[in-house]
Amino acid sequence: PVDAKEEILDECESVWRQIEECHNKLMFQGIETLPQSDAKLSLLMLQWQVLAADHRQWLMRNPEIISANPDVLLELGKEELQKVKNDLEMLLSTVRSKNKQLEEDLIREQQWYEEQKQMLDALDKTQEDVNTQVEKLYTKRGLSELKNKVLKLKTYQKELLSALGEFLDEYFPLPEKGVNKNSSAEPAVELISFQDIVEMLLTKFMTTPHEPYVIISESFWPPYIELLLRCEMAVRHPEDPNRVRLQAFHK
Repeated sequence: PVDAKEEILDECESVWRQIEECHNKLMFQGIETLPQSDAKLSLLMLQWQVLAADHRQWLMRNPEIISANPDVLLELGKEELQKVKNDLEMLLSTVRSKNKQLEEDLIREQQWYEEQKQMLDALDKTQEDVNTQVEKLYTKRGLSELKNKVLKLKTYQKELLSALGEFLDEYFPLPEKGVNKNSSAEPAVELISFQDIVEMLLTKFMTTPHEPYVIISESFWPPYIELLLRCEMAVRHPEDPNRVRLQAFHK
């Protein structure tokens, strides 16, 4: 309202006139000349006195009402409320903008997390598939290689036994009947070949290495046993001379 504004202007002019009067009084007051030696100390004492007086004045002063006019107070209150409203709106806008930015950051972080999780799951699955394929391939390849080695060993074993049999049959045949002219009696049992004796020792030595001894029966021709012992291909049992075993050449 116009009346309220005019009243405020009148009060401001009245206060300004009071300030001018106080200023004029200070200007016309006499200036005390301070001694040169104590000028600085005296100046500091005066400043302290002025500050102390201002402090006491502010303590004794009661808050003054700008105006008693309700229209003036209403306008001033509206202005203050409008300032507070503007400040709060600005703060609200800043908070909303910050929250929006945080929400966008959160959405991006969640998307990145989901992408990383999917990538990690895909890598784990790929690794499992690769490990499974490698295990299958290794198992198949290992079994195939093992079977091939076993077949080769069996073939080689047959070849060795065949060659050994041919060698023994040629150079160590069974004794012919009547070869011992001093003995008129024929043997009670049929003698086995030198190859059969060697195979029995080999089989016993391989199947039961903890008990590799073979019992010497009447079917073993004594010269063959003596030959094996003399050539150190076989050894007797330390407690039972009727038992022999193949020499452990691998030890």
